[in-house]
Order: sequence, then structure tokens, then C-alpha cells
Amino acid sequence: MTRGVPARSGSSTPRSDCPIACTLDLIGDRWTLLIVRDLLMGKRRFSEFLASDENIKTNVLAERLKRLERAGVVERSRYREHPPRYEYLLTDKGRDLFPVLEAVFAWGRAHLPGVASRSPGPSKRRGGKAP
Repeated sequence: MTRGVPARSGSSTPRSDCPIACTLDLIGDRWTLLIVRDLLMGKRRFSEFLASDENIKTNVLAERLKRLERAGVVERSRYREHPPRYEYLLTDKGRDLFPVLEAVFAWGRAHLPGVASRSPGPSKRRGGKAP
């Protein structure tokens, strides 16, 4: 079971009880690990995520952040009342994804020609410390 994590399709029914399948239901889409990467690198605000090189669309970003918040991977905090604006921080559960990103980074660097060599390492900013 997914322990309350909805499947990617929006359904609450997992495709199986396999830990890999359940993890992919949460983070296995095109954008989610890139958002986690940006959080680890110190980005916190919606506009900062939009400024990433990958050009995520606003509706996709909003949906992924909500999904990560529901799953307990990120928490949001209001930093302005009018209009309401939020910043996002990784929880301990979210920071536990750091080794996953390190492994994906290392694999890509070793096996995909022409990729950048900057690390997805944690930022020194609040909430971006390594687990």
C-alpha cells in the first residue's frame, strides 16, 4: 500500500504494494524530483521554481507542490498576507530524498554525454541542509 500517498493519476488506489512502484507514484513524473532538487539548492518561492531552466508551467508546479505537501515531503509557510504568498521547505522526509538525487546525478554524469556537472547538493539556506 502507499500509506495514504495517492497514485499519480490522482487515484488513491496504488498500482501495487511494491515500494518502487509506490515511490514512483509520488516522485516518478517529469517534474517532481526537479522541484526537490531546487528545494535542496535553496529555492523556496513559486517564482524561483518557475525561473529554473526546465520551464515548468505554473499549473503543473502548483499541482506538484500540493502533492508533495499532502505527502509530507514539503511544508509551506505564508510569508505575505496580501496577496497571500507562500514559501516551501523540505521536511525531514523530503530531505531523505537527497541520496536518491545524488545517485541519479552520478548516474547521469557517468552515462549521459554533455550533461552539466553541478551537484544537486544542499544549500546553506534555511531548510536546505543535508539529512
